[in-house]
Amino acid sequence: MAYPQKLLGEGEQVVLDLHQHWKTMVLPTVELLVTLGLAGFLLAVVDDDLGRYAVLGVAALIAVVFFVVPLLRWRTTHFVVTNERVVMRSGILAREGRDVPLSRVNDVSFQHTLLERILRCGTLIVESAGERGQVTLTDVPRVERVQRTVYDLVDKAGDGRS
Repeated sequence: MAYPQKLLGEGEQVVLDLHQHWKTMVLPTVELLVTLGLAGFLLAVVDDDLGRYAVLGVAALIAVVFFVVPLLRWRTTHFVVTNERVVMRSGILAREGRDVPLSRVNDVSFQHTLLERILRCGTLIVESAGERGQVTLTDVPRVERVQRTVYDLVDKAGDGRS
């Protein structure tokens, strides 16, 4: 699901439209597979219908809580970089967002662990001159490339102000 064009200002163009890295879905996927395996085993062992319905109900509840909700959270979290701002939007039913105009960005940095380096993701930190200080975007795919892109856009925005 791409970032909606109707949310962009006049002349604003999307440079990067990202979701969190796929690694955020690894644990929920393992939990789903374990749940399905255990439910299948219990369905084979349990003889009565009421017991089978109970197994199916509990398995469905666990699958929704531990897989469907994280999947929806992953799909509805956007990290968007435009030629004018850095945008973060998240939330399934209730939404939360944060925009930082490139003209107010003081510093763009990233962090990643050894595992994140191998997976090519990390945390992007955008320092701004605003009241709230900084925006921290976690599990950003190709974080070094994103950091360089944001820095280049901030540099271009700074050239336009001079």
